[in-house]
Amino acid sequence: MRLPSMSQPFLLAPISECPPGQPGPQVRLAVLGARGVGKSAMIVRFLTKRFIGDYEPNTGNLYSRLVHLDGDRVAVQIQDTPGCIQVQEDCVQVLDSLSRCVKWAEGFLLVYSITDYSSYQSVQPLYQHIRKVHPDARTPIIIVGNKADLLHARQVQAKEGLQLADELGSLFLEISTSEDSQGVCDVFQYLCKEVSKLQHAGSTDRRRSSIIPRPKSPNMQDLKRRFKQALSSKVK
Repeated sequence: MRLPSMSQPFLLAPISECPPGQPGPQVRLAVLGARGVGKSAMIVRFLTKRFIGDYEPNTGNLYSRLVHLDGDRVAVQIQDTPGCIQVQEDCVQVLDSLSRCVKWAEGFLLVYSITDYSSYQSVQPLYQHIRKVHPDARTPIIIVGNKADLLHARQVQAKEGLQLADELGSLFLEISTSEDSQGVCDVFQYLCKEVSKLQHAGSTDRRRSSIIPRPKSPNMQDLKRRFKQALSSKVK
């Protein structure tokens, strides 16, 4: 099976919606999946609460926004990616620019449409590609079945998405970007929290590794005992 590939490279053009060099926590996310699964609509729904059905394909925009996360303001960058993957015999081929995006991101949403079985089949190879770049199993990846409102056109059952997520050790959710703004928000909020936890754990590990352990103080009683033994042996 071969998914349609993109003929032209896409640009990672930032949309400066939060000041550059924003101090404080920063989270980098990437949304990946086949063409037409609703990646752009999901991102815009999360950032603006609005649903827009039609987008220019293969834009590859980088969205930057300040969002509230557990009472803190966090600078979130979300990389939208075009459906430029080719899947054949469980092997995924991606553009160099998409591979750079995978290296850049700290958390991932793998999106398919429940109305397009081929988009579902692209999830596992994409997951494996991410794990090659980020072998740390703690790197958060969420599998999302989008367009859950189109039940009459369903090609992928919910149990199939859940089974795949269980096999890959990932979280799975079905959402409707057009009808469920809160569901979309919950997905991104959860991913942001998981990335923040990983960042905190990494900074803690670095602090621990930078601490040089103090040498143990000599046991004075033991030193006195040894000194007395040495004196007594000389007297004899």
